[in-house]
Amino acid sequence: MIDAQTLPYRPCAGIMLANHDGKIFVGQRIDNRESEAWQMPQGGIDDNEDAAAAALRELEEETGVSPTLVDIIARSKDEYYYDLPPELIGKLWKGKWRGQRQHWFLMRFKGQDSDININTAHPEFWRWQWIAPQTAPALIVPFKRRLYEQVIEEFADLI
Repeated sequence: MIDAQTLPYRPCAGIMLANHDGKIFVGQRIDNRESEAWQMPQGGIDDNEDAAAAALRELEEETGVSPTLVDIIARSKDEYYYDLPPELIGKLWKGKWRGQRQHWFLMRFKGQDSDININTAHPEFWRWQWIAPQTAPALIVPFKRRLYEQVIEEFADLI
């Protein structure tokens, strides 16, 4: 049995992509179709990679949105953390991490919906939608809910 307390947090960048109507992008994970769990784009920060560069890379990898189609509006003041539930520790990320520590970025989408293409080389999502920010926590897996509430609260005045 893995002792989660001895494992580090995976460095990660999260993206709150907002459109001009004040709605945010969420996608439903391709590996969890039976669940109604949605999430904002996010992904690991590679060794020696800047968090903002990772966020732009992950956004393009997961949504097909080019960095030229977004403006970075804000970066979270601090990192946000979440722990995996016990049943997922050892199953995700080859058992190397207990959860994630995330730098979050609010980005304004300057493109059209047709610029979003979740059919990427390594798809993360099987469907997506724009939603009101305050509705996001109810759509997220429970172990990430508090983190989403905090990120939305931090960026609320800028969305």
